Amino acid sequence: MNDALGLLAGRPLVVLTGAGLSTDSGIPDYRGPGAPRRTPMTYQEFVSGPGPRRRYWARSHLGWGRMRHAEPNPGHLAVARLGADLVITQNVDGLHERVGTPGLVALHGRIADVVCLSCRATSARADLHRRLTALNPGFAEQHADVASNPDGDVALEETDGFVVPDCECGGLLKPDVVFFGENVPPARVARCYEAVEALGPSGGALLVAGSSLTVMSGLRFVKRAAKAGTPVVVLNRGATRGDDLATRTVHAGCSEFLTALADLRAEAVPA
Repeated sequence: MNDALGLLAGRPLVVLTGAGLSTDSGIPDYRGPGAPRRTPMTYQEFVSGPGPRRRYWARSHLGWGRMRHAEPNPGHLAVARLGADLVITQNVDGLHERVGTPGLVALHGRIADVVCLSCRATSARADLHRRLTALNPGFAEQHADVASNPDGDVALEETDGFVVPDCECGGLLKPDVVFFGENVPPARVARCYEAVEALGPSGGALLVAGSSLTVMSGLRFVKRAAKAGTPVVVLNRGATRGDDLATRTVHAGCSEFLTALADLRAEAVPA
């Protein structure tokens, strides 16, 4: 751990965060030690008919009702203090935004926003949450004991009868997040690539915090950095798909390491 801290202490940084950063806020991750195997709904399934959409929104209504009360943890606070050139998050929970993280790209969007697939109007998830609560009285209380999942939904099988409204234009409402089977908006990807590529000539480093790097959405930035000879530090409780590309790996939780790094970098800044 000390080697990794020393490597990162005085360099320009790009930080890539994943679900493991938010576990200390009570939000479960996908692939950490002991995490149950699960398959999130794909975009193609979501738009395939009313049954899958009802199932998604019923689960998500309960899950977001809990997630919105999650508080940022010391890891989020530390990332905001790092002075990184860019922070790329794969998380949709909005906790980086809550602490005012500068230079943030929410790669997969934010679960607190809703978009219409027809007119593309966006709205606040809190407004839809109130509508869903009114249309489905007693639903949350009936299923208060079901387990939460990482992306703001729950492990619920019985969703028949759950009422889902459409947009005022008649279009389908969807959380403004990137589902499996969708592409991340190209402008976001380009901004992230640009920041990662700029690390090479500036002697910077890429820090991955709390991501298993299982999906290419995040792994591509590690591949790009490694190809350019940029040091990569991977901080995660378990093994990741990017470990073979890393200069250093730290198999630990995020909060302690990131807090130590933020303190170390603060000490290095001239008064």
